[in-house]
Amino acid sequence: MRSKKRVFACVLALMMVFSTAAMLSACGSGDDKEAAKEPANPKLILATTTSTKDSGLLDSILPEFEKESGYKVDVVSVGSGEAMAMGEKGEADVLLVHSPAAEKEYVEGGHADKDGRLDVMYNDFVVLGPKDDPAAIEKNAKEDAIKAFTTIKDQKKKFVSRADDSGTHKKELSIWEKAKIEPKGDWYIEAAAGMGDVITMTDEMVGYTLSDRATWLNVGKNTQLKIVSEKDPSGVLNNQYGVICVNPEKNENINAEGAKAFQNWIVSEATQKLIGEYGVEEYGQALFVPNAK
Repeated sequence: MRSKKRVFACVLALMMVFSTAAMLSACGSGDDKEAAKEPANPKLILATTTSTKDSGLLDSILPEFEKESGYKVDVVSVGSGEAMAMGEKGEADVLLVHSPAAEKEYVEGGHADKDGRLDVMYNDFVVLGPKDDPAAIEKNAKEDAIKAFTTIKDQKKKFVSRADDSGTHKKELSIWEKAKIEPKGDWYIEAAAGMGDVITMTDEMVGYTLSDRATWLNVGKNTQLKIVSEKDPSGVLNNQYGVICVNPEKNENINAEGAKAFQNWIVSEATQKLIGEYGVEEYGQALFVPNAK
């Protein structure tokens, strides 16, 4: 009799175990399905400046966005000017660029959605040159970008320009303008290339160039260049980035929901923290300073 009771108790216990396991499995399957659910249109086109790519920032933070949102981001890395041109033509969903004056014109031209442009982060530009610095920029114009550019021109030292309508190119042209110089001649090389490639070209040509600090820190270790001018107190070397959702009325293919999801994500507190931490471990300093409002 006792043996039968023990058998019955064991069978009952096993039934309860299997029943509980089945319930947990069912709940788990539902959660997994919800977590893996994709947006109606999961493809998102991000047009951005080469510096966000060449610096390694996007490779570091985008996987978090894709994991959290279900969107798959197609990054088109070009100059800020070309990125905004893509937005105007409806060939991108969202922009991450660093040419504030041009961005203002873009928004005022009706090419953005109703929220317009939002600040994301900033860093600064630096003037790079050979380690022996034949123009003596570091000695005589360490914190004076206009004097640095003037010296390069006066001494006809090679200067490699991105010449690609990027934010960096526009910044460079604004410094020449402030110096009242029209850059032209054999000493002025127009590369029509991204920042990483221009740094490599400048190194090979033993010349000078203007770079954003983030890209320099990421690729400069492979060159014989150094920073010869930086931290100009006038603010002429400041470098602000903004995020803009393309006006969904451009065409029916604009992924407005995905663009807004990205914009909200990159200015969120959690992502701003990720941006502020990027580069600290490897370079001993943050490559970008988050400043979303």
